[in-house]
Amino acid sequence: MSRQVIRLHPAAPAKPPEAAPCNGCGVCCAAEPCPIGVLVSGRRTGACAALLWKSDAGLYRCGLVSAPREVLRGLPGFAAPLLSRLARRWISAASGCDSSLQVEAAT
Repeated sequence: MSRQVIRLHPAAPAKPPEAAPCNGCGVCCAAEPCPIGVLVSGRRTGACAALLWKSDAGLYRCGLVSAPREVLRGLPGFAAPLLSRLARRWISAASGCDSSLQVEAAT
């Protein structure tokens, strides 16, 4: 079994079980970007550049869904709602946790 170290905000919620509703833990996106995240991050491994910590809510969100112009600075305003809807479909938002990663707290 391979191991990978990911760094998350200490206040991030614990990873939910697979198929449970997403709670914004950030584990999946901190481990590797999804296909649309690969395009934004320019890499296939490591944390996605679109992963944003929302301190007011105490959770992580996909910036392509919640704040596309924050992630893609040159994105025209009219395109942000379209990209947000498209990203929501591409990441399968609201379909439950699809990460099978096993999480261990740092010691």
